[in-house]
Amino acid sequence: MFLVLLRRELRLSLRHGSDTLAAVLFFVLAAALFPLAIGPAPETLGRLAPGIVYVCALLAALLPLDRLFGADLEDGSLDHLLLSGLPAALVALAKAAAHWLTTGLPLLLSAAPIATMLRINDDAMPVLLLGLLPATLLLSLFGTVGAAVVLGARRGGVLLPLLVLPLTTPVLIFGVGAADAASGGLAWHPHLLLLTALLAAALPLCPLAAGAALRSAAE
Repeated sequence: MFLVLLRRELRLSLRHGSDTLAAVLFFVLAAALFPLAIGPAPETLGRLAPGIVYVCALLAALLPLDRLFGADLEDGSLDHLLLSGLPAALVALAKAAAHWLTTGLPLLLSAAPIATMLRINDDAMPVLLLGLLPATLLLSLFGTVGAAVVLGARRGGVLLPLLVLPLTTPVLIFGVGAADAASGGLAWHPHLLLLTALLAAALPLCPLAAGAALRSAAE
């Protein structure tokens, strides 16, 4: 049932491919504005590149979240999903996996050319991409929780970023810290280990929290 639901979500995402395209274009355009604002100096851009990439990826990942459960609630599909015999936590996990495959993964693939455009240090590039893997997974998990919590609320699209952005603070700290440490020739492994530990904690907890919110919204 989990795989069936995941395939359903991927098919629906392919029908609305403009959401993925919009997220990637926002990622690229937002990152391209920084050289215009802070100047084209390679040293300055290279030093700020990890933070720019992480912040722009976070904001881009927020764009498709309002459709994650909203369409299912409007057409009644959410009730069928919750009555299908699949636990609500696994329904939320399937939604989070589909969000990462259709949004997080394209953002991860787009990060390398953007970081190169920003003149990132050569030593920091592999660490940046390695850190973005658990980081984008965490963004999808946190975003799924936020989308489930604000489901059915008035002005939920406004509340969603206010709820998700504080949760992503550790992701930005450890992800950017790893890339900065690699750029300075310091040990970057502790930062990625902490990021992976966050993912290990969020992987079971976020679907449980999102599932409880879904049941509450359906009632």
